[in-house]
Amino acid sequence: MTQHAEKELLQPTMLCDQRGNLNPQAIGYARKPWITSNLKGHFMRKKKWNYWCVFGDEIMFSATISHVDYAIVCFVYFLEYETQRFFEKTITLPPLGSHVKMSEEVLQTVTFNNSDMKINIMHTAQNDTKLSVYVADFDDDVLEAELTIEHPLGDDSLNVVIPWNRKTFQFTAKHHSLPTTGYVKLGDKSYTFEPRESFAVLDYGRGVWPREATWNWGMASQRIGFHRVGLNLGGSWTDGTGITENAFFIDGHMTKIHEDVLFAYDPADYMKPWKIKTRFSKDVELTFTPFYERIAESDAKVVTSSVHQLVGYYNGRIKLDNGAYFHIQQLLGTCEEHVAKW
Repeated sequence: MTQHAEKELLQPTMLCDQRGNLNPQAIGYARKPWITSNLKGHFMRKKKWNYWCVFGDEIMFSATISHVDYAIVCFVYFLEYETQRFFEKTITLPPLGSHVKMSEEVLQTVTFNNSDMKINIMHTAQNDTKLSVYVADFDDDVLEAELTIEHPLGDDSLNVVIPWNRKTFQFTAKHHSLPTTGYVKLGDKSYTFEPRESFAVLDYGRGVWPREATWNWGMASQRIGFHRVGLNLGGSWTDGTGITENAFFIDGHMTKIHEDVLFAYDPADYMKPWKIKTRFSKDVELTFTPFYERIAESDAKVVTSSVHQLVGYYNGRIKLDNGAYFHIQQLLGTCEEHVAKW
Protein backbone atom coordinates (compact mmCIF):
# COMPACT_ATOMS: atom_id res chain seq x y z
CA MET A 1 0.00 0.00 0.00
CA THR A 2 1.51 3.33 -1.07
CA GLN A 3 -0.92 5.68 0.64
CA HIS A 4 -2.09 6.04 4.24
CA ALA A 5 -5.79 5.93 5.03
CA GLU A 6 -5.84 9.29 6.77
CA LYS A 7 -9.11 10.40 8.33
CA GLU A 8 -10.30 13.91 7.53
CA LEU A 9 -11.73 15.75 10.53
CA LEU A 10 -14.84 17.72 9.66
CA GLN A 11 -15.84 19.34 12.95
CA PRO A 12 -14.24 20.97 16.02
CA THR A 13 -12.40 18.45 18.21
CA MET A 14 -10.50 18.44 21.50
CA LEU A 15 -6.90 17.24 21.26
CA CYS A 16 -6.91 15.57 24.69
CA ASP A 17 -9.29 13.62 26.89
CA GLN A 18 -10.03 14.53 30.52
CA ARG A 19 -6.79 12.89 31.70
CA GLY A 20 -4.65 14.84 29.25
CA ASN A 21 -4.03 11.83 27.01
CA LEU A 22 -4.68 11.83 23.25
CA ASN A 23 -8.32 11.90 22.23
CA PRO A 24 -8.61 9.18 19.54
CA GLN A 25 -11.25 11.26 17.75
CA ALA A 26 -8.60 13.91 17.03
CA ILE A 27 -6.29 11.64 15.02
CA GLY A 28 -6.23 12.70 11.37
CA TYR A 29 -6.11 15.93 9.41
CA ALA A 30 -8.36 18.92 8.85
CA ARG A 31 -8.52 21.73 6.31
CA LYS A 32 -9.48 24.21 9.03
CA PRO A 33 -7.87 24.80 12.47
CA TRP A 34 -10.59 22.94 14.34
CA ILE A 35 -8.47 21.20 17.00
CA THR A 36 -8.39 22.77 20.47
CA SER A 37 -5.07 22.13 22.23
CA ASN A 38 -6.35 21.41 25.76
CA LEU A 39 -3.01 20.09 27.02
CA LYS A 40 -2.58 19.27 30.71
CA GLY A 41 -0.48 16.99 32.92
CA HIS A 42 2.57 15.22 31.41
CA PHE A 43 5.00 17.09 33.66
CA MET A 44 8.00 18.47 31.71
CA ARG A 45 6.96 16.77 28.44
CA LYS A 46 4.59 19.34 26.91
CA LYS A 47 5.84 21.45 23.99
CA LYS A 48 4.10 24.53 22.66
CA TRP A 49 5.25 26.92 19.95
CA ASN A 50 4.13 29.53 17.42
CA TYR A 51 6.72 29.99 14.65
CA TRP A 52 6.21 32.60 11.96
CA CYS A 53 8.38 32.95 8.86
CA VAL A 54 7.79 35.69 6.30
CA PHE A 55 9.33 35.69 2.83
CA GLY A 56 9.73 39.19 1.41
CA ASP A 57 11.39 40.50 -1.75
CA GLU A 58 14.65 41.31 0.01
CA ILE A 59 14.62 39.42 3.30
CA MET A 60 13.32 36.41 5.17
CA PHE A 61 12.14 37.28 8.67
CA SER A 62 11.13 34.93 11.46
CA ALA A 63 9.84 35.18 15.03
CA THR A 64 9.02 32.35 17.45
CA ILE A 65 7.44 32.08 20.88
CA SER A 66 7.84 28.66 22.50
CA HIS A 67 7.20 27.11 25.91
CA VAL A 68 8.79 23.69 26.43
CA ASP A 69 7.56 23.19 30.02
CA TYR A 70 10.91 23.72 31.74
CA ALA A 71 11.80 26.91 29.82
CA ILE A 72 10.49 29.71 27.67
CA VAL A 73 12.52 30.00 24.46
CA CYS A 74 11.90 32.87 22.04
CA PHE A 75 13.95 33.80 19.01
CA VAL A 76 14.00 36.19 16.08
CA TYR A 77 16.12 35.92 12.95
CA PHE A 78 16.67 37.86 9.76
CA LEU A 79 18.33 36.96 6.44
CA GLU A 80 19.00 39.43 3.63
CA TYR A 81 19.14 37.28 0.48
CA GLU A 82 21.56 39.31 -1.64
CA THR A 83 24.21 40.12 0.96
CA GLN A 84 23.52 37.02 3.12
CA ARG A 85 23.61 39.28 6.16
CA PHE A 86 22.16 37.08 8.90
CA PHE A 87 21.53 37.58 12.58
CA GLU A 88 19.61 35.65 15.19
CA LYS A 89 18.78 36.46 18.80
CA THR A 90 17.45 33.91 21.29
CA ILE A 91 16.17 34.52 24.82
CA THR A 92 15.70 31.64 27.28
CA LEU A 93 13.88 32.19 30.58
CA PRO A 94 12.54 30.03 33.42
CA PRO A 95 8.96 28.86 32.81
CA LEU A 96 7.48 30.76 35.74
CA GLY A 97 6.18 34.31 35.59
CA SER A 98 4.07 36.28 33.18
CA HIS A 99 6.53 36.74 30.32
CA VAL A 100 4.61 34.53 27.91
CA LYS A 101 0.99 33.85 27.07
CA MET A 102 0.26 30.81 24.89
CA SER A 103 -3.09 29.77 23.38
CA GLU A 104 -5.21 26.65 22.95
CA GLU A 105 -6.51 27.72 19.53
CA VAL A 106 -4.37 28.15 16.40
CA LEU A 107 -5.66 31.61 15.56
CA GLN A 108 -5.50 33.25 18.97
CA THR A 109 -3.27 35.90 20.48
CA VAL A 110 0.17 34.81 21.74
CA THR A 111 2.58 37.21 23.42
CA PHE A 112 6.09 37.43 24.88
CA ASN A 113 7.20 40.50 26.77
CA ASN A 114 10.66 41.09 28.18
CA SER A 115 12.96 44.10 28.41
CA ASP A 116 15.20 42.67 25.64
CA MET A 117 12.54 41.31 23.27
CA LYS A 118 8.84 41.78 22.65
CA ILE A 119 6.82 39.57 20.31
CA ASN A 120 3.09 40.12 19.98
CA ILE A 121 1.04 37.81 17.72
CA MET A 122 -2.52 39.12 17.75
CA HIS A 123 -5.35 37.55 15.75
CA THR A 124 -8.02 40.13 14.98
CA ALA A 125 -11.73 40.17 14.20
CA GLN A 126 -10.80 41.06 10.60
CA ASN A 127 -9.31 37.56 10.24
CA ASP A 128 -5.73 38.70 10.04
CA THR A 129 -2.73 38.40 12.30
CA LYS A 130 -0.80 41.43 13.55
CA LEU A 131 2.82 40.42 14.14
CA SER A 132 4.75 43.04 16.13
CA VAL A 133 8.37 42.50 17.13
CA TYR A 134 10.80 44.72 19.02
CA VAL A 135 14.38 43.73 19.88
CA ALA A 136 16.49 46.31 21.69
CA ASP A 137 19.89 44.94 20.65
CA PHE A 138 19.82 43.04 17.37
CA ASP A 139 23.17 42.92 15.55
CA ASP A 140 24.09 46.20 17.34
CA ASP A 141 20.90 47.84 16.09
CA VAL A 142 17.28 48.16 17.15
CA LEU A 143 14.91 45.84 15.27
CA GLU A 144 11.25 46.70 14.83
CA ALA A 145 8.67 44.81 12.77
CA GLU A 146 5.02 45.59 12.13
CA LEU A 147 3.36 43.07 9.82
CA THR A 148 -0.26 42.37 8.91
CA ILE A 149 -0.77 38.78 7.77
CA GLU A 150 -3.98 38.00 5.89
CA HIS A 151 -5.83 34.68 6.25
CA PRO A 152 -7.92 34.50 3.04
CA LEU A 153 -11.37 33.25 4.01
CA GLY A 154 -11.62 30.44 1.48
CA ASP A 155 -8.13 29.05 2.08
CA ASP A 156 -7.43 25.54 3.32
CA SER A 157 -4.74 25.00 5.93
CA LEU A 158 -2.96 21.85 7.08
CA ASN A 159 -3.94 20.78 10.60
CA VAL A 160 -2.67 17.34 11.60
CA VAL A 161 -2.65 15.26 14.77
CA ILE A 162 0.25 12.78 14.83
CA PRO A 163 -0.21 9.83 17.25
CA TRP A 164 2.89 8.08 18.55
CA ASN A 165 0.70 6.64 21.33
CA ARG A 166 -1.95 7.84 23.79
CA LYS A 167 0.65 9.62 25.94
CA THR A 168 2.92 11.09 23.24
CA PHE A 169 1.38 12.98 20.34
CA GLN A 170 1.58 16.25 18.43
CA PHE A 171 -0.88 18.63 16.85
CA THR A 172 0.77 20.67 14.10
CA ALA A 173 -0.91 23.41 12.09
CA LYS A 174 0.88 24.65 8.97
CA HIS A 175 -0.73 27.68 7.33
CA HIS A 176 0.83 28.73 4.03
CA SER A 177 0.98 31.47 1.39
CA LEU A 178 -0.59 34.13 3.61
CA PRO A 179 -0.29 37.59 1.96
CA THR A 180 1.68 39.99 4.16
CA THR A 181 1.90 43.79 4.38
CA GLY A 182 4.17 45.93 6.53
CA TYR A 183 7.79 46.53 7.33
CA VAL A 184 10.86 45.28 9.17
CA LYS A 185 13.21 48.04 10.28
CA LEU A 186 16.78 47.31 11.34
CA GLY A 187 18.66 50.39 12.45
CA ASP A 188 18.08 53.07 9.82
CA LYS A 189 17.20 50.59 7.06
CA SER A 190 13.60 49.59 6.39
CA TYR A 191 12.34 46.63 4.35
CA THR A 192 8.76 46.75 3.09
CA PHE A 193 6.41 43.84 2.42
CA GLU A 194 3.74 44.00 -0.28
CA PRO A 195 0.94 41.39 -0.22
CA ARG A 196 1.24 40.36 -3.86
CA GLU A 197 4.82 39.13 -3.45
CA SER A 198 5.28 38.65 0.33
CA PHE A 199 3.95 35.56 2.06
CA ALA A 200 3.95 34.27 5.63
CA VAL A 201 4.00 30.72 6.98
CA LEU A 202 2.70 29.69 10.40
CA ASP A 203 3.98 26.60 12.21
CA TYR A 204 1.81 26.09 15.30
CA GLY A 205 2.70 23.14 17.51
CA ARG A 206 1.12 21.72 20.66
CA GLY A 207 1.91 18.27 21.97
CA VAL A 208 3.54 15.81 24.34
CA TRP A 209 6.87 14.66 22.93
CA PRO A 210 9.21 11.75 23.58
CA ARG A 211 12.59 12.56 25.11
CA GLU A 212 14.41 12.36 21.77
CA ALA A 213 13.13 13.47 18.38
CA THR A 214 14.44 13.97 14.85
CA TRP A 215 12.61 15.60 12.00
CA ASN A 216 12.94 17.04 8.52
CA TRP A 217 10.73 19.88 7.38
CA GLY A 218 10.56 21.42 3.94
CA MET A 219 8.35 24.39 3.16
CA ALA A 220 7.80 27.24 0.74
CA SER A 221 5.22 29.98 0.18
CA GLN A 222 5.64 32.05 -2.95
CA ARG A 223 3.94 33.22 -6.13
CA ILE A 224 4.46 31.19 -9.29
CA GLY A 225 2.95 33.07 -12.23
CA PHE A 226 -0.60 33.98 -11.26
CA HIS A 227 -0.79 31.43 -8.43
CA ARG A 228 -0.11 31.55 -4.70
CA VAL A 229 1.80 28.33 -4.00
CA GLY A 230 2.50 26.67 -0.66
CA LEU A 231 4.51 23.54 0.03
CA ASN A 232 4.74 21.55 3.28
CA LEU A 233 6.69 18.30 3.57
CA GLY A 234 7.77 16.51 6.74
CA GLY A 235 9.82 13.42 7.36
CA SER A 236 11.21 11.10 10.02
CA TRP A 237 9.08 12.23 12.97
CA THR A 238 5.80 11.02 11.45
CA ASP A 239 7.16 7.68 10.14
CA GLY A 240 5.14 4.69 11.29
CA THR A 241 2.17 6.72 12.57
CA GLY A 242 -0.03 6.37 9.49
CA ILE A 243 -0.39 10.17 9.31
CA THR A 244 1.73 12.70 7.39
CA GLU A 245 2.15 16.47 7.37
CA ASN A 246 2.57 16.51 3.60
CA ALA A 247 0.51 18.87 1.48
CA PHE A 248 0.61 21.23 -1.48
CA PHE A 249 -1.42 24.43 -1.85
CA ILE A 250 -2.47 26.35 -4.96
CA ASP A 251 -4.45 29.56 -4.38
CA GLY A 252 -5.54 28.25 -1.00
CA HIS A 253 -6.71 24.79 -2.18
CA MET A 254 -4.86 21.95 -0.44
CA THR A 255 -3.85 18.69 -2.08
CA LYS A 256 -3.19 16.35 0.87
CA ILE A 257 -0.36 13.90 0.16
CA HIS A 258 -1.25 10.62 1.88
CA GLU A 259 2.23 9.13 1.67
CA ASP A 260 5.54 9.42 3.52
CA VAL A 261 8.25 11.49 1.87
CA LEU A 262 11.96 10.73 2.00
CA PHE A 263 14.65 13.39 2.40
CA ALA A 264 18.01 12.41 0.89
CA TYR A 265 20.90 14.73 1.78
CA ASP A 266 24.52 14.68 2.92
CA PRO A 267 24.86 15.37 6.69
CA ALA A 268 28.55 16.03 6.10
CA ASP A 269 27.64 18.87 3.72
CA TYR A 270 24.10 20.23 4.06
CA MET A 271 24.74 22.71 1.23
CA LYS A 272 24.70 19.94 -1.36
CA PRO A 273 21.35 19.53 -3.19
CA TRP A 274 18.63 17.61 -1.34
CA LYS A 275 16.36 15.09 -3.04
CA ILE A 276 12.80 14.83 -1.72
CA LYS A 277 10.37 12.24 -3.01
CA THR A 278 7.40 10.14 -1.99
CA ARG A 279 8.39 6.73 -0.63
CA PHE A 280 6.68 4.57 -3.24
CA SER A 281 5.05 6.69 -5.93
CA LYS A 282 6.21 9.55 -8.14
CA ASP A 283 3.70 11.99 -6.66
CA VAL A 284 6.51 14.17 -5.24
CA GLU A 285 9.81 14.53 -7.10
CA LEU A 286 11.77 17.56 -5.95
CA THR A 287 15.33 18.84 -5.76
CA PHE A 288 16.13 21.50 -3.18
CA THR A 289 19.29 23.54 -3.83
CA PRO A 290 20.45 25.65 -0.85
CA PHE A 291 22.20 29.00 -0.99
CA TYR A 292 22.38 29.66 2.77
CA GLU A 293 22.73 27.49 5.89
CA ARG A 294 21.39 28.58 9.27
CA ILE A 295 22.84 26.60 12.18
CA ALA A 296 21.23 26.82 15.62
CA GLU A 297 22.75 24.62 18.32
CA SER A 298 22.28 24.51 22.07
CA ASP A 299 23.70 22.19 24.71
CA ALA A 300 22.37 22.60 28.22
CA LYS A 301 23.35 19.02 29.19
CA VAL A 302 19.81 17.86 29.96
CA VAL A 303 18.53 19.58 26.81
CA THR A 304 20.32 19.55 23.47
CA SER A 305 19.16 20.80 20.10
CA SER A 306 20.78 20.96 16.68
CA VAL A 307 19.10 22.65 13.72
CA HIS A 308 20.43 22.89 10.19
CA GLN A 309 17.95 25.03 8.26
CA LEU A 310 18.77 25.66 4.63
CA VAL A 311 17.37 28.46 2.51
CA GLY A 312 17.20 27.75 -1.20
CA TYR A 313 15.11 26.83 -4.22
CA TYR A 314 12.82 23.91 -5.05
CA ASN A 315 12.59 22.47 -8.55
CA GLY A 316 10.57 19.46 -9.72
CA ARG A 317 6.94 18.41 -9.78
CA ILE A 318 4.07 17.42 -7.51
CA LYS A 319 0.93 15.49 -8.43
CA LEU A 320 -2.29 17.32 -7.63
CA ASP A 321 -5.53 15.74 -6.40
CA ASN A 322 -6.98 16.07 -9.93
CA GLY A 323 -4.23 13.80 -11.29
CA ALA A 324 -2.29 16.55 -13.09
CA TYR A 325 1.30 17.44 -12.27
CA PHE A 326 2.26 20.94 -11.14
CA HIS A 327 5.78 21.87 -12.22
CA ILE A 328 7.89 23.90 -9.82
CA GLN A 329 10.75 26.14 -10.92
CA GLN A 330 12.94 28.17 -8.56
CA LEU A 331 10.46 28.13 -5.67
CA LEU A 332 12.09 29.91 -2.72
CA GLY A 333 11.79 28.08 0.58
CA THR A 334 13.57 26.27 3.38
CA CYS A 335 14.50 22.72 4.30
CA GLU A 336 15.83 21.52 7.64
CA GLU A 337 17.10 18.75 9.86
CA HIS A 338 16.38 19.08 13.57
CA VAL A 339 17.71 16.71 16.23
CA ALA A 340 16.47 17.33 19.77
CA LYS A 341 16.86 15.76 23.20
CA TRP A 342 14.29 17.64 25.24
